[in-house]
Amino acid sequence: MHELRPKDEDVQLVDRVLAGETQAFETLVRRHERRVFRTTLAVAGNSEDAEEAMQDTFVKAYQHLGEFRRDSRFSTWLTRIAINEGLQRRRRHRDQASLDNPENGFDPPAPRRLEEWSSDPEKRYAAQERKRLVEGAIRSLPAAYRVVVVLRDIEELPAEEAAEVLGLSLPALKSRLLRGRLMLRERLAPHFELPPSFERRLRRAGKMMRHMIEMGLERIGGR
Repeated sequence: MHELRPKDEDVQLVDRVLAGETQAFETLVRRHERRVFRTTLAVAGNSEDAEEAMQDTFVKAYQHLGEFRRDSRFSTWLTRIAINEGLQRRRRHRDQASLDNPENGFDPPAPRRLEEWSSDPEKRYAAQERKRLVEGAIRSLPAAYRVVVVLRDIEELPAEEAAEVLGLSLPALKSRLLRGRLMLRERLAPHFELPPSFERRLRRAGKMMRHMIEMGLERIGGR
């Protein structure tokens, strides 16, 4: 028998279910349903498919609970099932975007907005509006980046666990996470960045003026 990983409190519940205490599975569902839904939503791309995928995830987890290996966390095993269920919904709609090689034919743009962000966005947006903006920005990410951002930044999975769930090397996971965060910042920047300071606007105006003068001198010299 594999050595149990520390702090996996779900293992006891799994053992109780396998021993015939089926109600213990409801505790597992309540404990993980938010993570599973967010994961299926990140992969499937819409709430209706995510709901179905979440339900099927728990059904399959219950049916195959005896196959759970103790060399990984239960949450890792469950999240992997959720990703597979979400992918099935994508294929059903003939959405062939892959979670494996997002870089092929796709180069995320470098961020163009570099202004400082407000340190207190609550002053500009109510909590509900801020949540809507962030969720919308996450949904707009390509699937391969979206699921990495959700697992690491929303569900706060350790990098090693997220890499294991997705079948990625740790460097590949970190690369996707960086690109996903850059794209997310690009989408959210118009809502949260601070307007340029007077000094910065003045410097920009000075640069433009010097550029115009240089162009004028070049034209005069060319005559």
